Amino acid sequence: HGSGGGYYHELIGTNSRLDALQAVVLRVKLKYLERWSSRRRENAARYHVLFREAGLSGKIALPAVAAGNEHVYNQFVIRCKKRDALRRFLGEAQIGSAVYYPLPVPLQACYRHLGYKPGDFPEAERAARESLALPVYPELTPRMQEYVVDAIKRFAQKML
Repeated sequence: HGSGGGYYHELIGTNSRLDALQAVVLRVKLKYLERWSSRRRENAARYHVLFREAGLSGKIALPAVAAGNEHVYNQFVIRCKKRDALRRFLGEAQIGSAVYYPLPVPLQACYRHLGYKPGDFPEAERAARESLALPVYPELTPRMQEYVVDAIKRFAQKML
């Protein structure tokens, strides 16, 4: 993608990961896609219930889906003003999380020539600072999700 590592891009690149071997693997996996997507949606729905029951509404922003649409939940991305502290806290509790887009596209080094600067995209910059992906994979169990939300609740009681 033109990246030297992570989600920071020095060069403009392309996403062309699908070679013949990966296509063969994908062909086998394709029959499971709807089942996996359904499980992710179930996990996302459970997260919404667990966050509400934990009293975290207003402290942690959850993903929303517009009426008439459906989400695949390749990631379950929450927003938290103290995202980096929350990520460290979750790591200490052995809970994986990820920051996928730490810098808005127009502020990437590969687009420096466009002349944008911090502050030009305040909402995208805020989203980049606050977004954190939680585990949502199809095999995630209700008990694991309860553990994740309980940890976030403990963090919120101390930090938010």
